[in-house]
Amino acid sequence: MQSLDGQVAIVTGAASGIGLGIATVLRAEGAAVVVADLDPDRADAVAAALSADGGHTLGIAVDVRDPGDMARMADAALSRWGRVDILAANAGIYPQIPLRDIRAADLDSVMAVNVRGAMLAMQACLPPMLSQAYGRIVLTSSITGAVVGQPGYAHYGATKAAMVGLMRSAALEVAGSGITINAVLPGNIRTPGFEDLGPDHRRRMLDAIPLGRVGEPEDVGWAVRFLASREASYITGQTLIVDGGQVLPEGVG
Repeated sequence: MQSLDGQVAIVTGAASGIGLGIATVLRAEGAAVVVADLDPDRADAVAAALSADGGHTLGIAVDVRDPGDMARMADAALSRWGRVDILAANAGIYPQIPLRDIRAADLDSVMAVNVRGAMLAMQACLPPMLSQAYGRIVLTSSITGAVVGQPGYAHYGATKAAMVGLMRSAALEVAGSGITINAVLPGNIRTPGFEDLGPDHRRRMLDAIPLGRVGEPEDVGWAVRFLASREASYITGQTLIVDGGQVLPEGVG
């Protein structure tokens, strides 16, 4: 694939976990990267770590639920580099709550970050993409909700399925403008807190993955890198599952 040299990427939720994996891969492939995260100190630290001279990264504190913050994020990229080529709308939360205990406020909270946040990020980044007739947008959804279910995550799964619906309709709206919109659907990925799950839980997770290992954040990053490439210009409105084959078995063996 062609290098991403000269391209500018924005990654939300980029200071840790999957977002960090995405930002790391995109920077390694040549893109300048806006590290957007709720945690300002971590955003700055990651930006500094990804660019030794500070010329190819920018850390910025944002709340993806805030339209003003999303506009400021896009403006920061434009002020620094004059363009926005790639948006990885990755920020998300996943509190575990049994269905019987989910309050309206719990659903609203997860929906605001996962779905509203992705929509606002797209709205902020589409104008510069449309003006340059080029752009790649990749949402981080999940196999949970979009493909399978998980007890305790009904509200989370609902938002991740909603993100796929958002992505498909948005892709149609910008088709023919040089912009593609797709989504990655990760399975079990080694993110902060993974070690806190306990050995029994981790073993059950591994048993469910045919490839025999938990995914790394960079595994998702490489999937995003492909969908963000010039070579993926004929792919839009699609989902790419990144789960080590977790959803493949027809039943429990």
